[in-house]
Amino acid sequence: MGILEKISEIEKEIARTQKNKATEYHLGLLKAKLAKYRAQLLEPSKSASSKGEGFDVMKSGDARVALIGFPSVGKSTFLSLMTSTASEAASYEFTTLTCIPGVIEYKGANIQLLDLPGIIEGAAQGKGRGRQVIAVARTADVVIMMLDATKGEVQRSLLEKELESVGIRLNKHKPNIYFKPKKGGGISFNSTVTLTQCSEKLVQLILHEYKIFNAEVLFREDCSPDEFIDVIVGNRVYMPCLYVYNKIDQISMEEVDCLARKPNSVVISCGMKLNLDYLLEMLWEYLALTCIYTKKRGQRPDFTDAIILRKGASVEHVCHRIHRSLASQFKYALVWGTSTKYSPQRVGLTHTMEHEDVIQIVKK
Repeated sequence: MGILEKISEIEKEIARTQKNKATEYHLGLLKAKLAKYRAQLLEPSKSASSKGEGFDVMKSGDARVALIGFPSVGKSTFLSLMTSTASEAASYEFTTLTCIPGVIEYKGANIQLLDLPGIIEGAAQGKGRGRQVIAVARTADVVIMMLDATKGEVQRSLLEKELESVGIRLNKHKPNIYFKPKKGGGISFNSTVTLTQCSEKLVQLILHEYKIFNAEVLFREDCSPDEFIDVIVGNRVYMPCLYVYNKIDQISMEEVDCLARKPNSVVISCGMKLNLDYLLEMLWEYLALTCIYTKKRGQRPDFTDAIILRKGASVEHVCHRIHRSLASQFKYALVWGTSTKYSPQRVGLTHTMEHEDVIQIVKK
C-alpha cells in the first residue's frame, strides 16, 4: 500500500469515528500517523534528478506576497493592475503555467507579488503543479487567497484544506508549548493551565508514535492534539492570509456586504477596478511594515528614501540596514516621531522605532 492509499485510509477512519471521550486516544494516534505520512509525501524523492526547470523566483524587495487560488479567479489580471508586470490573462483555465513576479510600490516600500499557477483539488498530493506552488507559498510573508465571489465559500474551504495538509497554518499563532527531546529520563509532562483537549496519556501515545520516549513537555495554553503534533513535527509555517473575493460586480449588494463583513476578507473587482486601494491598505497592515527616515546632522530629513523594516524593529536594526559596521561604532541616536516622549529624544540601540520616525545616528 502506497503513502497516498494509507493517507486516504486514515482520513476515512477519522471521518467515520465518533468524537467522544472514549475515542480521543484513538483519534489522537490516527492524527499523528496522518501527519507523519503527509510529511513523508512532501519530502522530495531521492531518485529525482537535480536538473529541470526552476520554478521559484529569487526573493527581492521589502516583503513577499504569494497570490494563490483556483484557475480563472483573476490572479493574473490583479497582478497586471497592481504592478508594471504583464501576466497573460485569458478566459480559459491554466493561462499561467509558471511563477510570475511583479513589484507593488506602496508607501516607499517594494512589495514582491508572485502570481502562482492555479491550484486544483489534490494539489498537496502533487496534482497539477500544486506541490511547487505550495512550496513557494511557504516562503511568503503574507498569502493573498484569491476567490471567485460567485463560488467563494466552496473554493475557500478546499484551498484551506490543501494548505493545512502541507503545514501552512493561516491566521493562526504558534502553539505555546515547550517541547524538548532528551537522551534519557522518560517523558516529563507539565501544564500551567487546565487542559480540556489533551491529557498526559494522549501526549505519551502521540510521542511514542513518533518513536520519542524521552522528552520534556510543558503546555502553556490549552492546545488540541493537532497543535501538539505541529510542535513535534516542527516544520509548520504560521502566516497571515487575506481572503480576496474578486468579481463582486457579478453578485448582489447583499452578498457583497455579507462577504465584506467576514474576518480577514476584502471584496474587489479587477474588471471594474473596484476597492483596490483598500486592499493595498489592508495588505500593508498584514505585512506589518514601518518606514523609517534618516537625517544627517544640520540637514533636513530625507523623505524620498525610506528604510523599510518590520514592526517592532529597534535602532540596532536600522544601523544594520544602513551598514553592517555601524552598530559597532554607534554612540547614540536622536529620534523624532511617535516612539519618543519628546522630539528629538536621545536613545540607545534597544529603542523601538515606529512608523514614519526620523532618526539621526551619531558615531563614536
